[in-house]
Amino acid sequence: MAYAMPNKDSASAGLSGAAGGRKKSNGSGSWLNGLITLIIVLAIIGGGIYFIARYAGISGGLLSRPALKADWQAVFLTNGQVYFGKIVKMDKDFLTIKNIYYLQVVEQPLQTSQTGQPADQQIQPQTEQRLTLIKLGNEIHGPTDQMVINRDQVVLLEDLKNDSRVVQSINEYLTSAKTEKK
Repeated sequence: MAYAMPNKDSASAGLSGAAGGRKKSNGSGSWLNGLITLIIVLAIIGGGIYFIARYAGISGGLLSRPALKADWQAVFLTNGQVYFGKIVKMDKDFLTIKNIYYLQVVEQPLQTSQTGQPADQQIQPQTEQRLTLIKLGNEIHGPTDQMVINRDQVVLLEDLKNDSRVVQSINEYLTSAKTEKK
C-alpha cells in the first residue's frame, strides 16, 4: 500500500490550528508593547535627569527647596551682616528669603541717679550698646520683605531652634503686630 505524502504547506496548515501554531496578530498587542516600552524609557530618562541635577547642584521644581528643616533660618553674608527669615527658594546662583529680620546696635543711656548724675557718679553720661532685632521694611527706602541674595555672598546658612532668643523675639513681634491690627 502506498500512502500519499503530504506536502510541507499542508503539514504546516494542519499545525496552525493546533496548540503549537502561530496566532494571528490583530495589532492590539503591539500597541500595548509600544506603550510599556515608552513608559520604561521615560522613567529611565527622568531618573537620570533627577540624579544628574541632584549631584551636579542644579535645582529647580521639586529640588528648589533647600534641605533646611526649621521654620526660621539665619543667613550669614560675606560683609558680616546676618539676616533671619524663611528661605523660600535656593538654586545654584541665588537664595530667596522672606519675613526678614536683622540685628542692629542701639545706643541706650545708662540710668541716672535722682540728682541727674549717672548712677556710677561720673560726670559724662554713659551709654551702653544693645542688639535690637529689626523687621525689614520700615527703613527710609521702604524695601519689600523679600531679598534675592547672590549665593557667592553667602557664608553660612543655619536652622534656628524654636526656643532661640531670635525666634522668640520674632514670635513676640508677630503677636504684637496681630494685636495692633485688631
